[in-house]
Amino acid sequence: MGGLSTGDRLSPGAARQPAELRVAVLGGDGVGPEVTATAMQVLAAAVGDEGVGLRLDDRPVGWTAVLEEGSPLPDQTLRACIDADAVFLGAVGHPDAHGQPRELLPETGLLALRKALDCWANLRPVRVPPPLVGASALRAERVRGTDVMILRELGGGLYYGEPRGEADGRAFNTMVYGEDEVRRMAALALALARGRRKRVTSVDKANVLEVSRLWRRVVDRTAAEEGEDIEVDHMLVDRAAMELVLNPTRFDVLLTENLFGDILSDQAGALVGSLGALGSASLGEGTDLYEPVHGSAPDIAGKGIANPLGAIDSVALMLRHTFQMDVAADRVEAACTAALADGVRTVDLAEPGQEPASTTEFMDAVLERMDGNVREPAEAMPGGVR
Repeated sequence: MGGLSTGDRLSPGAARQPAELRVAVLGGDGVGPEVTATAMQVLAAAVGDEGVGLRLDDRPVGWTAVLEEGSPLPDQTLRACIDADAVFLGAVGHPDAHGQPRELLPETGLLALRKALDCWANLRPVRVPPPLVGASALRAERVRGTDVMILRELGGGLYYGEPRGEADGRAFNTMVYGEDEVRRMAALALALARGRRKRVTSVDKANVLEVSRLWRRVVDRTAAEEGEDIEVDHMLVDRAAMELVLNPTRFDVLLTENLFGDILSDQAGALVGSLGALGSASLGEGTDLYEPVHGSAPDIAGKGIANPLGAIDSVALMLRHTFQMDVAADRVEAACTAALADGVRTVDLAEPGQEPASTTEFMDAVLERMDGNVREPAEAMPGGVR
């Protein structure tokens, strides 16, 4: 995006002042379109106050795209994503896709999108704001103060390794990482930690996996060369899973490979009380991709009760990392925290005695706390652009 490298976009000195932000919007499946619509209204409000234009290009993806165009990632969708400054994705997945050929699975489209955009670093911040301490699955004294940046490698490992397949009653996948892939992740972890509490915990399975032993060696080498000011330690993934539950405040930046990061970041949803409360940023050398951590939740689609907090948090991440609009990002995050503090919760986060808010009611509460005005959605334009 804009010629800025992933490292540059984490540096305050790399700010740009775009006249118009171009965002490819992929609502996807299930509750994806619902949370995406709310997130885009918040984005429009945030950038509008900065005097910046916004152009949203709606495109199908996932099972919705299979039904409409015969592919989970149509060529026109991919082209729109490549041409955009950033991509926002709601969620993909639908029960009707079960048993379909691999090339028609919504998840196949998602993996292809990440690969095509060269998104190799996934940032999943896990913060438990004071209003949500009571909603956590853990006791308040354990979860209070939790602020973990889970940094998941996104372009390699079992998800993409070859060979893979099924033959003669057996199935196989290959976990593969090269030194360069690990080095860039380790360098990014150090850069993130430098702006936080200066601690990196690298998670692996080095007692069993050769890939993890390579991972550990390269992390140590990179830390020695670039991270003298950063405390770096290693932890086996099974212990890390336990520590996330027993002592989550011990973590600052948690660095790990693709599969382990997928599992641990979903587990971290229990710290906040719901996967619906977590956002993510996928960065690399192409267009940045933003999406809430939750799935498509088809069982509640259309009911108006999905939690848009993760989608809105993803908007804040987009403002911060792609567009370098930190003030706007701060306003979005502060408005979310204020709404939660005032007891505005969707059903997944509501505590006893609280009346659950709908998806749009939570969005309205955030918009009101941003500037006192409920904003109208961006107008649709011909060709799916709005």
